[in-house]
Amino acid sequence: MTGDQAQSPKDVTVRLAGKADAQAVYSLIVELARSRDAMDKVISSVADIARDGFGADPAFEALIAEVGGEAVGLCLFFGSYSTWRGRRGLYVQDLIVADSARGLGVGRRLLAETAAIARARGGSYLRLSVDDDNTRAQAFYQRTGLSHSQPEQIYVLNESAFAELAASAKGTDA
Repeated sequence: MTGDQAQSPKDVTVRLAGKADAQAVYSLIVELARSRDAMDKVISSVADIARDGFGADPAFEALIAEVGGEAVGLCLFFGSYSTWRGRRGLYVQDLIVADSARGLGVGRRLLAETAAIARARGGSYLRLSVDDDNTRAQAFYQRTGLSHSQPEQIYVLNESAFAELAASAKGTDA
């Protein structure tokens, strides 16, 4: 945000992102990576975001929060299903609020809008993960009503290990 005018929560608008927002989505992802000193982990591009989020079979959806037409927040999410609950939900991959918009209720508003989308689709929960050392985000999520419900560990299969496991499947041409 520019200028010396103080912003208020009423100045914030939230809407579903479209293909024209791919650059704004990517810019906010990069801002998050910079703030977490994790730029080395970002290998995606604006083209990846446009292709995978806004094509014929989107891998995700996103809400954009704006103040004065400038993107200041993002909630990127996709469908989830709990076999234990027997219910749908949404998994929040990224929740980002620009430093310039902190204190305007942007994060809470984005989560509330995402929960409303889940509910309208028959869902009953939101799920997300947060880095162990991101205590600021953990405190925000707790204030918003999210809880760390059970001890879990997240495992990831990447790059060569992913390719090797996929190639080991019977009947693949990998």
